[in-house]
Amino acid sequence: MSLYEDVKAKIIKQLELAANSAKKQGELNFEELPGFVLEEPRERQHGDLATNLAMVMARQAKRSPREIAAALIQHMDKTGTWIETSEIAGAGFINFRLNPLWLTDVIKEVLQAGDLYGQVDLGKGQKVQVEFVSANPTGLLHMGNARGAALGDSLASLLSMAGYEVSREFYINDAGNQIHNFALSLEARYLQQLGQEAPFPEGGYQGEDLITTVKGLIAKEGDKYLSVEPGLRREFLVRYALDEKMRNIRETLQDFGVNYDVWFSEQSLHDSGAVRATLEDLQKKGYIYEKEGALWLKSTLFGDEKDEVVVRSNGTPTYFAADIAYHRNKFDRGFERVINIWGADHHGHVARMKGAMSALGYDADKLQIILMQLVRLIQGGEVVKMSKRSGQYITLRELMDEVGKDAARFFFNLRDPDSTVDFDMDLAKAQSSDNPVYYVQYAHARLCSILRQAQELGDPGSPSEDDLKLLNSEEERDLLKKMADFPSEITVAARLLEPHRLARYVLDLAGLFHTFYNSQRVLVDDEPLRRARLSLVRAVRQIIGNGLGILGVSAPEKM
Repeated sequence: MSLYEDVKAKIIKQLELAANSAKKQGELNFEELPGFVLEEPRERQHGDLATNLAMVMARQAKRSPREIAAALIQHMDKTGTWIETSEIAGAGFINFRLNPLWLTDVIKEVLQAGDLYGQVDLGKGQKVQVEFVSANPTGLLHMGNARGAALGDSLASLLSMAGYEVSREFYINDAGNQIHNFALSLEARYLQQLGQEAPFPEGGYQGEDLITTVKGLIAKEGDKYLSVEPGLRREFLVRYALDEKMRNIRETLQDFGVNYDVWFSEQSLHDSGAVRATLEDLQKKGYIYEKEGALWLKSTLFGDEKDEVVVRSNGTPTYFAADIAYHRNKFDRGFERVINIWGADHHGHVARMKGAMSALGYDADKLQIILMQLVRLIQGGEVVKMSKRSGQYITLRELMDEVGKDAARFFFNLRDPDSTVDFDMDLAKAQSSDNPVYYVQYAHARLCSILRQAQELGDPGSPSEDDLKLLNSEEERDLLKKMADFPSEITVAARLLEPHRLARYVLDLAGLFHTFYNSQRVLVDDEPLRRARLSLVRAVRQIIGNGLGILGVSAPEKM
């Protein structure tokens, strides 16, 4: 629990005790204390915290909210709550003003915890798997993959900070019909590069990167596969290309700051018999039937519009069949929660996958799926549609080359996954306060600069309790209150699976620091005040660094 939450919890407890004390004395009559809130008022002049308890008690107590509020204040023990004054406002709100000294404790808490400040035990060591990106290894990573990578990796880091044992996983789609089409596409490009007549397959992969792949193979091996039996030739071409594509995917994601714990092969599910065993179990349970030579899952039982084919009439399992076996495998590995990040175009897959897990006897609520909307790139005020390299889309590598890893990751994490992102490339490169990532990183660099200047002037030492009491300006109090709320932000963001809340938090904290910097000097002649403000600067730097670290964004010391 954060320092701020601890203060609020103590006040809530005393409010409950006050209500019960007033009831015991016969001043208030109620059966059960109703739910109430204690929160910051919208207007600063109304105090630090306010509660609606008196108003929600009015019906039971059969008294006016203002009379109830007066009784609550009279019976409330303020010892240990930091409450300095209480007052009744409006229709019956109780406003509390806190002794500003409570805020200075946050500095000690931050500097003691260091990189661990913000860590909470929400997860209590629960094993969680986050599967994200899992791009088809038939081409280059594109903008949708980029958003998924930023979101998934930041979410995994956030959950780790919140006390979960997290595993990052990439599912390699190296089996099925897509690989068959990939093989035909590669073969056509290979033969064409060697001057052979080879029609390109309908539904094949058009990317220019396939031509680059076969050119590289020809440079190494020549035309040695020209005379090979077509089936073997395609098998070799796929093996060669998959190795190259996966190496490219790994390297690109590593450069984007994403490192996986597990790379899981779809083909391994077929080789091990897991797909067949899963389908047999579903059939035994009565969830699979045969029609027109194919096997169908009764997915309409789980809210699907129509039943889904799991084995085609030619005897080949569908991708969905392998996906069911894969998710079964996840739970069998001991994960207590399984989180997938999918593109919004997979929304129809959610109910049937959860239903399949229920059919197999697993708790479908432990499978959580985050659907992610599209990304539109904007440059010069217009939508960017084509990539020079791939001929089809802007790649993640091109995006990093253009705006850098930090800007890409921060921009993707500024919005809820359910919102379409308009990624303004010009803004992402701008060195101005309009660019959110620059704004936050500049705040961190400015904090580091202040500390370097202080070191040159001579270390003033650690602040005393009396020194910290000097941090009483409005700008300092706003900063301290925001700093105290960091662990709570981690808790809420982790509970809701929303790393964008953290991006907003560090942006707000940076804004409060810039306001403080523009109104208050840190390196003042008054040594006690200088010591106090330098400790504040160190603590703010630590929190911004911690927040950026979770988001996978660097915290530069110089800009």
